[in-house]
Amino acid sequence: MTPVPDSPVLVSVEHLRHEYRSTAGANVAVEDVSFDVRAGSVVSIVGPSGAGKTTVLRSIGGLLRPSGGRVVFEGAEVSGPPPDAAFVFQDYSRSLLPWMSAVSNVMLPLRAKGMSRTDARERAEQALHAVGLSGRGKVHPRQLSGGMQQRVAIARAVAYQPALLLMDEPFASVDAQTRMDLEDLVLPLRDEFDVTIIFVTHDIDEAVYLSDQVVVLSAPPSRVSTIVPVDLPAPRTQTETKADPQFAHLRNEILAMVRRAPTTD
Repeated sequence: MTPVPDSPVLVSVEHLRHEYRSTAGANVAVEDVSFDVRAGSVVSIVGPSGAGKTTVLRSIGGLLRPSGGRVVFEGAEVSGPPPDAAFVFQDYSRSLLPWMSAVSNVMLPLRAKGMSRTDARERAEQALHAVGLSGRGKVHPRQLSGGMQQRVAIARAVAYQPALLLMDEPFASVDAQTRMDLEDLVLPLRDEFDVTIIFVTHDIDEAVYLSDQVVVLSAPPSRVSTIVPVDLPAPRTQTETKADPQFAHLRNEILAMVRRAPTTD
C-alpha cells in the first residue's frame, strides 16, 4: 500500500508524558510528545540518546502506561497491547524460542489466536518467503546468522497481519551489509502486508531511507522538535536513493536537529 497524504490517521499520540520514579525522586523522560501516523505510512522516531524514543514506542504498543496524555489506535485509547499491533525488538536472540524451528516460531502467535495448524503453516511459510527465507523453515535459530534470526522475528510479526508494526532499533545489532539488506525488506513488506510501521532508530540515514516522515525528539525531557516529511522517489534503493541530493539534504537537516537537540519551552 502506497501511503497518500489524506489517508486516515491510524495512530494519534496526544501530549504523551512519562516520568520514572526512584528513591532519588521523579525523572521526567518524556514531557509532551504529540504526532499522528497515517495508515500505510512508515514513520521513524529519532532523537539524541535518552530522548525517550523507546518509551514513546512502548507507550504506543501498550507495553508502558504513560504518566500523562494518551495514545489512540484505530479510534480507541490504548490501555494495553492492542490485538492489531505487533512488535519487533532489537534483541532477536531473545525473541525467538530456541527449541522451535523457524516456521514453528512464526506459527506460534497464529496458533495462539486460534488459527488451524494447516493455515498457520501456510501463512508462516508465506511470511518466511517474503523475508527471503524460503526453504529455511525447518532450521532452528542457532543454525541461523543474526540477520537471518531477525528476518524470522520480522516474519513472525508480519504473518500475524497486524495493522500496525512497531520496530525498536531492529537492525542495530547486525553488521552494516546485513543492516542494508534488512532495511530493504521494510518498504516491500509494508506494501505486501498492508501494514503501517513506526520505527525507532539512532541511524539518521536509516530513518530518511525508510520513512514517509521523521519525528525528531528534543533532548529530555522530550518534546517533538519537528516532524520532517520525506518525499523521495520510489522504489528506494541503497545506491540511487542515497545518492539523491534531496536525501543528503534531509539527512543533514535532521542530523543537525538531533545534534543540536533543542528543548522546546
